[in-house]
Amino acid sequence: MNKNHYIIIMAGGIGTRFWPVSKKSFPKQFMDILGTGQSLITQTYKRFAHFIPEENIYIVANADYTDLIKEHIPGISDEQILKEPMGKNTAPCIAFASYYLKQKNPNAICMVAPSDHLITDEPNFAAISTKALNFAASQDGLVTLGIKPSRPDTGYGYIQFTKEAAQEGIHPVKTFTEKPTEEIAKNFIESKEFLWNAGIFAWSVKSICQRFEDKLPELHALFSEIDYLHVDSPQKIEDAYSQCPNISIDYGIMEKDKDVFVLPSHFGWSDLGTWKSLWEVSPKDSNHNALIGKNVLCQESTNNLVYANGNKLTVISGIDNLVVVDSDDVLLVMNKDKEQELRTIVTEVKQKYKGKYN
Repeated sequence: MNKNHYIIIMAGGIGTRFWPVSKKSFPKQFMDILGTGQSLITQTYKRFAHFIPEENIYIVANADYTDLIKEHIPGISDEQILKEPMGKNTAPCIAFASYYLKQKNPNAICMVAPSDHLITDEPNFAAISTKALNFAASQDGLVTLGIKPSRPDTGYGYIQFTKEAAQEGIHPVKTFTEKPTEEIAKNFIESKEFLWNAGIFAWSVKSICQRFEDKLPELHALFSEIDYLHVDSPQKIEDAYSQCPNISIDYGIMEKDKDVFVLPSHFGWSDLGTWKSLWEVSPKDSNHNALIGKNVLCQESTNNLVYANGNKLTVISGIDNLVVVDSDDVLLVMNKDKEQELRTIVTEVKQKYKGKYN
C-alpha cells in the first residue's frame, strides 16, 4: 500500500430521505439497512482498508457521533476521527479534513467519499480508486468518479465529459448539472456524454487546498490558519465552523474549476439515497416486493418496499408501488415515486411536532 494514500470518509449526514428510521440521534450510516450484519459505515471503512493503510483512514463527522463511530469501527484511534462541531455541508467538511491532513503529510493524495453508499464490486472499486489516486498524484487536477446512468433519474447530479481522454479512461469534465428535469435527464442519457456524479473524489491535498484559496477564500482563511495539533484547536475549529458558509464542494469548487476530470466507473454503485433506491437493490419476491423484516406478510401486492425490523407483524394486501416503513414511533406510507417529497414531509413533521419524531 502507498503510505501517501489517504481516505476522508464523510459521515456527518442525518439521512433525511430514510426517515423515519434514520434520525439525527442514529442516522443512516450507522444502520444495517441492507440486512448484511454490518452497518454502512463499517462496510465503507472495510472497503477502503483493502487498499488504503488503515492508519490513513479518517472519518469526519459530528462530534456527537464519536462513540457510535468507535462502536462500529473498533480500534480506530481518536486522531482518525475529525469532529465537526456542526454540519455545514461538504465544502467545510472537506476543507477541515484537507488542511488537517496537509499538516500531517503535505504529500498526501486523498480520496473523499460518503460513508453510506452501496458498492457491490469491491475489487473493481479498489482498482478504479487506485487509478484515480495515481492520476491525482501525477498532476494538479481534481478527479471525480462517474457512473453510467441506467435511467433518467432526477435525483442525481450529472457530469458531462469530453470524449477525448486526458489519460487512459480519464476524461476532462465539460459541465455539471444538478438534479435535472426528467426530460433533460432523458436527453443526457441519449447523448451518451453524461454520467451520474457519485460524490467520490480524488486529489492531492496541495491541489484541493489551492482550490480553496482560489475559489473559496473565506474557507481557506478560516481553516488554513489552525494549528490542528495544538491543544486549543477544538475551540478554533468550532470558531471556524460558526463563521463558514453552508456550501457544497460541487457548487463551491468542482463546478468552477477548469482542471476537473471524471473516471467513468462500474462497480455496482448506489447512493442508497432514498427508500426507492433501497427497493431497487434489494431482493424481491415474484411480485417485485422487497420485504425487509422478520415478520412481514404480503398478499396480492406488487412493486412495494416494506421495511419493518421490529417484532410487530406487518401485513400488506392489495396495494401497489408503495413504501411502508414501520419504525418504533412512526409509520410511513407513501407512493414509491414520490421519494423526492420526503424532505418536505420531514420538515413539516419537525415543525408541527417540535422535533419529537426527527
